[in-house]
Amino acid sequence: MSNYIFKRVRSAIAVLFVVSIITFLIVKLIPGDPAQFILGTDATPQALADMRAALGLDQPWYVQYFSWLKDILHFNLGRSYIFGEQVSVLIQQRLPVTMSLTLFSMTIVVIFSVILGIISAIKKNSPVDYFSRIIMQLGSALPSFWIGMLLIVYFGLRLRAFPVSGFVPASAGWSAHIHSIVLPGTVLAIAEIGLAIRTVRTSMLGALQEDFMDMARVNGLRNRVIYFKYALRSALVAPVNVWGMQFAKLIGGTAVVETVFALPGLGRLVVVAVEQRDVVLLQGIVMFVTILVILITLAVDIGIMFINPRIRLGTQGE
Repeated sequence: MSNYIFKRVRSAIAVLFVVSIITFLIVKLIPGDPAQFILGTDATPQALADMRAALGLDQPWYVQYFSWLKDILHFNLGRSYIFGEQVSVLIQQRLPVTMSLTLFSMTIVVIFSVILGIISAIKKNSPVDYFSRIIMQLGSALPSFWIGMLLIVYFGLRLRAFPVSGFVPASAGWSAHIHSIVLPGTVLAIAEIGLAIRTVRTSMLGALQEDFMDMARVNGLRNRVIYFKYALRSALVAPVNVWGMQFAKLIGGTAVVETVFALPGLGRLVVVAVEQRDVVLLQGIVMFVTILVILITLAVDIGIMFINPRIRLGTQGE
């Protein structure tokens, strides 16, 4: 077990190091001079040179990289050019919006994928199974911005059931908070629910064909016990892995939905950083999201270890 965890931690550190190099180099390729952006077009050549020296831009790229990496290890993500604020503060302000959307959408994904996936596997080729397959196809095919516009027009403007923009924090009341994220959270869930249902359905079909299921039936156990105590427990590994990847993906992939619904989250902040060529802000957000995704992936791997006894006992290849 300890060897399994050690390998996952080692892999996470290696991925983080590689991503940091890629992020630094790619952001450096973005056109524009940060010093020119800060000082404006009327700045003198001497002022620009002094600003580049203050920012460390006159140093070789590898010197800049290790200096930047050192700051990150000390939890210093730099100061945004356009906001004049520490990047860590901006992330702290925007993170609750993105996390609320992600948690709400993943709650929908997990609940519906478990229900529809299990029923589709138990009653294969039934109307519920065909309905689930339709949802699998639609969820993967329909673009998020188009679904968002449909929900805004129908539920927001026509029925006036939900707000079409803005975010209410949980501190202002849970009812108003949930009300403000129903539409964008649903859009995110629709995009992910197809894969989740397919994974649960496939895993359950495989578990129902295992030898121990025949033994459970021979022993006269009730179907509810067979399906939920034995089959579902055996089939959980793949869905948990997929849910973890989807959760990590949504944290860094809410830009479109946050833009459509005018939500002040991390995704929208990334769009602003790219539009304004705020290199420091963009690098800080990318690295923060990368670290968060790696930690989530690591937690999922450890969780799977406890779900799957073969990994926990070291009887399955790692």
